[in-house]
Amino acid sequence: MDPKELVEEALRVKAGEFISLAEEAASELARSVRIGEVEIIGRLVKLPREGKAIIVGDVHGDLESLYYILRDSDFMARAEEELVYLVFLGDYGDRGIRSPEVYYVVLKLKELFPENVFLLRGNHEGPSDIMAVPHDLPHHMVGRFGDEGYRAYYAVRELWAHLYTAALVEGAMVMLHGGAPSRARGLEDVAFAHEKHPEEPHLEEILWSDPEDGIRGTYRSWRGAGRVFGPDVSKRFLDMMGARVLVRGHEPCVRGYKLNHGGLVLTLFSRKGPPYYNEEAAYLEVDLSKDVADARELEPHIRIF
Repeated sequence: MDPKELVEEALRVKAGEFISLAEEAASELARSVRIGEVEIIGRLVKLPREGKAIIVGDVHGDLESLYYILRDSDFMARAEEELVYLVFLGDYGDRGIRSPEVYYVVLKLKELFPENVFLLRGNHEGPSDIMAVPHDLPHHMVGRFGDEGYRAYYAVRELWAHLYTAALVEGAMVMLHGGAPSRARGLEDVAFAHEKHPEEPHLEEILWSDPEDGIRGTYRSWRGAGRVFGPDVSKRFLDMMGARVLVRGHEPCVRGYKLNHGGLVLTLFSRKGPPYYNEEAAYLEVDLSKDVADARELEPHIRIF
């Protein structure tokens, strides 16, 4: 199967097939403690220092951009022959009418390449007490599947609790959706943030927070959840995790990416068009075996489209 065939399959999939795929994905994620060479601690993925990683930011129902990334990166063919990981930073649906098809594509990729594809959790896959608003995914599911749309929607909702919170490449980078958890004291606060929520704020900040230059510490976020955090918070978090760069999504970027905190933070946004109106989107391909001093060294490896 190639990307074109996968997208065509997503466009004609029936509700029953979609629901079965989502339920099986949730079941597999719930029982995984190691996937090939990848160690899983709680909801933390630890990728080895070998091979390549293709990192995709928010997609938000933009099937065309997702198709472009799969075609341009040639992930599906390469995964058969070399060690290459595909890491999604969350926010698969909402804001785009092709949200059901995007979910189908990413879940099918996980089924086809279980040792290579890792799905992180975004704020649009968050727990019910910090759900993103407006939340239009149920409407897209009903529009796509009719009377079975709500069954499809709740199958996806069940999946969210099992998505990974973060991915770590020790000595190089940590990947998550939103921002650095400012009160985290160790790796386990990240790995088990889902269990500590809502008593501790780690999951909320991982899913919702944003970096800001020129400040110290954290401030209340305009989003209504999470925090705005300064470079001191980024540095402390990266030191705690044994990493040099935080790679995250969550924020629309005019060119598809941006750098904050003197290169400590790289933001990727991988969809185009309304309601965000960014003319360019981006994804990243990185060699996991190479050391990274800061995000400026990653800029040549960012693919803008």
